[in-house]
Amino acid sequence: MTAITWARRNLFSNWWNSLLTVFALYLIAISVPPLFDWAILSAVWTGDSREVCLGEGKGACWPFVSANIGQFIYGRYPEAEIWRVNLAFALGAAGLAPLLIPAIPAKRWNVIYLLIVYPLVAFVLLIGDRPGLPRVDTDRWGGLLVTLVVAVTGIVASFPIGILLALGRRSEMPVIRVFSVAFIEFWRAVPLVTVLFMASVMLPLFLPEGISFDNLLRCLIGVALFSSAYMAEVVRGGLQAIPRGQYEAAQAVGLSYWQTMGFIILPQALRHVIPGIVNTFIGLFKDTTLVLIVGIFDLLGQVRAQLSDPHWAVPQGATTGYVFAALVFWVFCFGMSRYSVFMERRLNTGHRN
Repeated sequence: MTAITWARRNLFSNWWNSLLTVFALYLIAISVPPLFDWAILSAVWTGDSREVCLGEGKGACWPFVSANIGQFIYGRYPEAEIWRVNLAFALGAAGLAPLLIPAIPAKRWNVIYLLIVYPLVAFVLLIGDRPGLPRVDTDRWGGLLVTLVVAVTGIVASFPIGILLALGRRSEMPVIRVFSVAFIEFWRAVPLVTVLFMASVMLPLFLPEGISFDNLLRCLIGVALFSSAYMAEVVRGGLQAIPRGQYEAAQAVGLSYWQTMGFIILPQALRHVIPGIVNTFIGLFKDTTLVLIVGIFDLLGQVRAQLSDPHWAVPQGATTGYVFAALVFWVFCFGMSRYSVFMERRLNTGHRN
């Protein structure tokens, strides 16, 4: 198919599509060149003070980002202990990469490492309080470190809890069904901002005297429970798409309830709702920015905090910082989106011609 044929079929197939195509090209023509000029051509790339970014016609102030990149990634984590964060990042990537590549075997051991071994190792590395590892309280964490901790914890915790809630909502046992419905509807009816505020500010008021939880831990629990309710509804949609005959066939061969769910129903249901699952993960990753409301500085919060630095107080500093944060979020979210498309194509073998 030639480029002209493709354009005629997809962009100019009728008068309405042609009008939309022309309008889209117009928007691109008036927005992309100025943005490219501001971010690349007229941008300042080197320098060690705000003076290099001052002046008429100056674009993005990238030295502001390079000078504060440590705060954007680690927050106020002690500089002498940053190697612990880097090691935790490297161990997580080393475990995640083989899991995402279908051709690599031993997936069961890979999952055990990521769900059991790695969280314990990462907790010890980041918190410390061990011989040779000074303690670093979570109030000194910040930047991308906090964003990844909140997002990964919420994703890992919400997925199995959401599956159990979805199964519970379809259970024939009234107590389990009512509890699951009440849990899901309660958390879906409350904004995440309210959940974080309650977990951080109100929850300590109801705890017995002398008992307290770390502020970040309270937010992690709130985010995990909140995301679990939405994940449950996504999984429930997949369960409802499975024909009744699948259940009856499993019963006919003598499979128990959990065997039926584990070997027959859930693999099919989860395959049907991969887009919904990934969409929930992406939404959760972006919602990590809300932890700023309870005094936890994630990537976006750390960018905002560095804008008050008088050494880099320039007119384009805020825009440059927010563009940098947007690029980081885009890389992670786009990566999750493209991987879900890859898995959809790989698992959709039954529909190939």
